[in-house]
Amino acid sequence: MDEFRSEVIPDSPPEEEQNRAGKLRRALVDVLETLLISLLLYFGINAVSARIRVESISMLPTLESGNYVIVNKLAYRFGKPSRGDIVVFRYPPDPKREPYIKRVIGLPGDVVRVSGGVVYVNEQPLSEPYISAPPDYEGIWTVPEDSLFVLGDNRNRSSDSHSWGMVPLKNVIGKAWIVYWPPQDWKILDYHIAVAAEN
Repeated sequence: MDEFRSEVIPDSPPEEEQNRAGKLRRALVDVLETLLISLLLYFGINAVSARIRVESISMLPTLESGNYVIVNKLAYRFGKPSRGDIVVFRYPPDPKREPYIKRVIGLPGDVVRVSGGVVYVNEQPLSEPYISAPPDYEGIWTVPEDSLFVLGDNRNRSSDSHSWGMVPLKNVIGKAWIVYWPPQDWKILDYHIAVAAEN
């Protein structure tokens, strides 16, 4: 008796199915690449910047409650704060609270004096066109070497260095850079105090 052996060779899938499988595979690879790039961008952007929402009126008229601001977290790793910078920092009396945002007035070693509605740094009056009203309080403060003296632009409705003291440099998260939301409030925050107060 003759033995016959047959080998069953499956039909090769039609060209259309091969193309469909190739397209599906390519789409899957594209999705994975996009997710990977998105994650890298997300963590990269978070490493160099932060986004905060202004929650108070203490920086009026410069910043309004509800503004969203981009903060440059590297600004002071490669440079030092300047008088007039708007900075975001951990609140000194309770660093676990939401971050604060204020304007740098006194640098390490400066003597800040508020008198007659004028702010003086090292006895030089500051030109401050950005404030909502002159301060109605008085005082004198010496800024330690590792700290900043900060005030809100809405001087008479701001919890700041005149009421709770200095901001240690280690508490500074970064420099406020851009108001990006809402769109009608978009602006770059790069105003420096006109009169440089010398030590």
